Amino acid sequence: MQSLFFIKYLKHYFYIYSMNKPIHSAYNIKLLFITVTVGIVLLGIKFFAYTITDSNAILGDAMESIVNVIAGIISLVSVIIASLPKDKNHPYGHGKVEFLSAGFEGGFIAVAGVLIIGKAIYNIFYPVALQNIDIGLILIAFSGLINFLLGFILVNKGKKNNSVAMVASGEHLKTDTYTTIGLVAGLSLLWLTNIAWIDQLVAIILGCFILYSGYKIVKTALSGILDETDVELIEKIVSILEQNRIPEWIDIHNLRVIKYGASLHIDCHVTLPWYSNLEEAHANITMLDEMLNKYLPNNVEFFIHQDPCIAISCTICTIAHCKVRQKDFVAQLKWNLDNVSSNEKHHL
Repeated sequence: MQSLFFIKYLKHYFYIYSMNKPIHSAYNIKLLFITVTVGIVLLGIKFFAYTITDSNAILGDAMESIVNVIAGIISLVSVIIASLPKDKNHPYGHGKVEFLSAGFEGGFIAVAGVLIIGKAIYNIFYPVALQNIDIGLILIAFSGLINFLLGFILVNKGKKNNSVAMVASGEHLKTDTYTTIGLVAGLSLLWLTNIAWIDQLVAIILGCFILYSGYKIVKTALSGILDETDVELIEKIVSILEQNRIPEWIDIHNLRVIKYGASLHIDCHVTLPWYSNLEEAHANITMLDEMLNKYLPNNVEFFIHQDPCIAISCTICTIAHCKVRQKDFVAQLKWNLDNVSSNEKHHL
C-alpha cells in the first residue's frame, strides 16, 4: 500500500514537471533529487576516507553523511507530498508535512551528534592507531566543498520558494561544511603534532556542534507544527498593508497567519464603512486580497471577516466628507504588530 502512495506522488511530480511553465514544486523536487544523489556519492567518499585512516573525527563526519542522505530522502518525499493539490481530506493542502520532515531531519542530526560524541569518548579509553591522514584530509575537504555549494543553493532556493524542508536540508549541509572545516583544522594539527587525543577532541567538539544544530532545526519545525507566531512575517504583512492602505479600510485587527509549507493562510477582520452595500464591501476585500498576493511570494489564502464601522471608528477614519460621521477625526492609526494582532476595533 505504501508503494502505491509513493507511485502516486511520483506521478504527480512528473505531471507538474512536464508542464511548459516554471513551477516551484517541480524545481524543488529536482534539486532535492540531485542533492540526495550527490549525498550518496559523498557518503561513499567519507567512509572510504575513514577506512584508510581509522580516524574517529572522519567517522563522525561520515555518520553525519548517512543522516544527510536519509534526511534528503525524507525532504524529497515531503516536498512531493506538499505539492499535491488540496482535497476533501486536506482542505488546506499538504504543506504541513514539510515541518514534519524538518523535525525528523533535526532529530536524525541530533542522534548523529550523540553517537559521534559517544564513539569519541570510547576511543579515549580504547585508542586506535591512525594512518593516511593526508589522503583522508583531501577527501574530506573535497566533500565539504561540495556540501557547502549544495547547501547554499538549497537555502537560497528554499527561502525564495518558501520550502521549509529545502531550507532545513540546506542548513544541514552548510552545518556539515562547518564541521568539515573544523575537522580539517583538527586533523591537520594531528598530522603535524602526532598527538592522538586531538582526534577525539575534534570529534567531541563536532558532535556537540551537530547536536546543537539538530536542536535548532527541531525547534523551528515544532514552531511551524504548533503555529507559533512568525513575528518577522507578520511585521512584513503589516508593513505592506500600511504602505498600501486606502481610506475605506478603516481598521484591520485580529490578524493571524498560519503556514502550510509554501502557502499562507491569513485570517483577519477588516472594518469598512457601515453604509457600504454588499458589492462595494466585496470589491474592497478583493482589492485587499489581490494587493497582498501581489507583494507576498507565497500562495496566500484569505478568510476575511467584514466589520461595519461604529461611532468610535470615526476618530481614525480618513474618509473625506463623510455625511454620517458621529465623532471628529483625530488621527490615522498607524498599523503595527500589536494593534493589528489584537481582537478589537481600534480608535483614538
